[in-house]
Amino acid sequence: MRGPVVITGGGTGGHIFPMLAIAEQLERRGLRDADLRFVGSRRGQEARLLSESSVALTLLAGRGIRRSFTPKAMVDNARALWGLSQAVGVALIKVATWRPSVVVSVGGYASFALSLAAVLFRRPLVLVDLDATPGAVHRLFARFAHVRCTAFASDEPRTVFTGVPLRDAVVGIDRSDAARATRRSRQSPPIDPSRRVVVVMTGSLGASSVNRAVSELARRWRDRTDLTLIHVTGRRDYQEALSRIPAVEALDYRVIEFGDMTELWGLCDLAICRAGATTLAELTALGIASVLVPLPGAPGDHQSKNAAALAEAGAAVVLADRDCTAEALERAVEEVFSAPLESMSAAAASLGRPGASREIARVVAEVGGWL
Repeated sequence: MRGPVVITGGGTGGHIFPMLAIAEQLERRGLRDADLRFVGSRRGQEARLLSESSVALTLLAGRGIRRSFTPKAMVDNARALWGLSQAVGVALIKVATWRPSVVVSVGGYASFALSLAAVLFRRPLVLVDLDATPGAVHRLFARFAHVRCTAFASDEPRTVFTGVPLRDAVVGIDRSDAARATRRSRQSPPIDPSRRVVVVMTGSLGASSVNRAVSELARRWRDRTDLTLIHVTGRRDYQEALSRIPAVEALDYRVIEFGDMTELWGLCDLAICRAGATTLAELTALGIASVLVPLPGAPGDHQSKNAAALAEAGAAVVLADRDCTAEALERAVEEVFSAPLESMSAAAASLGRPGASREIARVVAEVGGWL
């Protein structure tokens, strides 16, 4: 009897949504829920974001290592290593019990324990590299992987250029003029069809630097009758953003904590975002022009490299976090709108890989021997 496919990773939505996308396509290839397992971290968002899935979820101890030598960071890292050792012990037991046919890692600290257990028990390991620069866990295990599915083209051995896996709910968004008009009309209140829509989204926690700049940008745009600004703040800054809402005369300015991105991507003209792999994969699959503010200090500076790939193709304007002011954001938005916008949207679409999830599922099936 063939063992299950174990999909591991997590910590943030940028890892968890690809896990869901891969599982979705494996089920389309005939696997049942019982043939799949998710393994993530107790400290991440897995319990919340995977709670509605019928695939069994195992949560392990552990946290990411801080890249700092301050006394507090060293104490936190000692705790992280202790949690990691516990996670490895549980992972070894799980892999010995499950005997998985394939272990699929999407990266992040949450993927370390299962990836190590897969190597030690000689179970096939597939790495899904989501960023232009693989994270520390994937760099460590790359030599042991049967295959690496990469977000960007690579000439390294045992790699397959697939793109970043996306859920069917995202890939299937209809952005035709008629569909966008319908979505705008059903908002509360409805969005004036003559306005261009700018959506700001910087993750489930949000990005404080971007949120502050956007609040001030709304003040600068208070007299604009041609724009709707939808500001998705994330959990951390929502109350502060509410307290900073300016008095606007004509601008349609909407501040929300979270949003249904399948709805917002379906109605927007321009996105202001961080440059995480999943976000950029969604923007390119849907052909959405963007202003990107890469996360400073991201491991391997991978967000800057992700953003640079879009900027070089003419699909985005990149703004450094340290330069993210209302004035700079305004200039970047005007640059996109004068590009013209349609050409940047087409450039974004040219980079999209909407079939990435299917291709990764095919690779996993091939490695597992049931292609």
